[in-house]
Amino acid sequence: MRELPEAQVTQLKLGLMQTGEAMSPQDSKPTAPPLPPPSPPPAEPPEYPRPKLIFHTQLAHGSPTGRIHGFTNVKELYAKIAEVFNISPSEILFCTLNSHKVDMQKLLGGQIGLEDFIFAHVRGETKEVEVTKTEDALGLTITDNGAGYAFIKRIKEGSTIDRLKTVCVGDHIEAINDQSIVGCRHYEVAKMLKEQPRGVPFTLRLVGPKKAFDMIGMRTRAPKSNEGKMVNGKETLRLRSKGSATVQEVQNEFEERATKKVDDLLESYMGIRDLELATTIVEAGKDKKNPDDFAEALDSVLGDFAFPDVFLFDVWGAIGDVKNGRI
Repeated sequence: MRELPEAQVTQLKLGLMQTGEAMSPQDSKPTAPPLPPPSPPPAEPPEYPRPKLIFHTQLAHGSPTGRIHGFTNVKELYAKIAEVFNISPSEILFCTLNSHKVDMQKLLGGQIGLEDFIFAHVRGETKEVEVTKTEDALGLTITDNGAGYAFIKRIKEGSTIDRLKTVCVGDHIEAINDQSIVGCRHYEVAKMLKEQPRGVPFTLRLVGPKKAFDMIGMRTRAPKSNEGKMVNGKETLRLRSKGSATVQEVQNEFEERATKKVDDLLESYMGIRDLELATTIVEAGKDKKNPDDFAEALDSVLGDFAFPDVFLFDVWGAIGDVKNGRI
C-alpha cells in the first residue's frame, strides 16, 4: 500500500477535527438504544348501566299501587314506601312479598325477587299484656325488620305465650316493663325475654299490624308492564346492611337447604329467625376447609353476635351434612 506524505496525513487529521467527526475513545463506546414509547393503557370495556329496578307496592291493609326504586337497604326501602303513601317510615312494621296477609313465610328479608310485589304492614292497635313465665322458655321466636323493630315470628303451641290469646304473630314488641326496645336487634330482645325470672310478672307493650277490613276487596293488581324491570325469574335484589344492594342469582339447592338448616339452628340456640343472617353465615362457611377458618370468617363479618362455640360447631356440621348429601 502506498503511504501518504506526512504533510497530507497531518492535513487530513486537522480536517476531521474541524468538522467535529473525530471521537474520543470514551465516545466510541456503543450506547444503549432509546427506550420505546410507553404503550397506551388498554381500553376499558364500556359500562352499560343496569336498567332501573322498579318495584310495585301497596299498604297491606289496602291502598292504591305505588312504584318505588333507588333503594339499597331495608331502611331506604321503608323510606321510599313511606314517601309514596305520605306516611312516616316509622309507621312500617315489616313487609311481606306477594301476599297482604301476616304470613311469616312471605316475610321480606334480605332478598327481593325482581318480580315480587311488596306489601307494607303499618302500625295498628297498641296493647299491653302481663306475662308470667312458668317455664324457662316463653315459646316465641323473634325476628326484626332491619330498621329497629323486633316482632314475633312464631308462637309455639301450648307455650306460655300461646295461652295469651291477645299476643299474635306479627306483633311488634315495643317495650318490656315500660323500657323501650325500639332499635334493638332480635337477638338482644330474645336475650332480655330469656332473662326474665320465672314466677315474676312482667309487661309487654305490643303493636299489632293494622288490619284490613272491607278495603281488601278494593285491591288493584300491578300493571303488567315490564318497564324498568330486568325480567329474569332467577335473579333477586340482595339488600345489605352495609354497602350497596346487588342483583344476584337465586340460591342453588345446596345454599337454600343449608340456609334453612342454619335458620333452624338460630331459632334453637337464640330464639330468633333471620334468613338474611342465615344466608350470610352459609356464605361465610361454604368454601372453608375447617371449623377454625369458618369461625374466623364468621367473626370478621358477624363479630357483634358473639356466637357460642357450640353453635358454630353445629352450624359447621350442618353445612357439611348438606354439602355431602347427608341431610
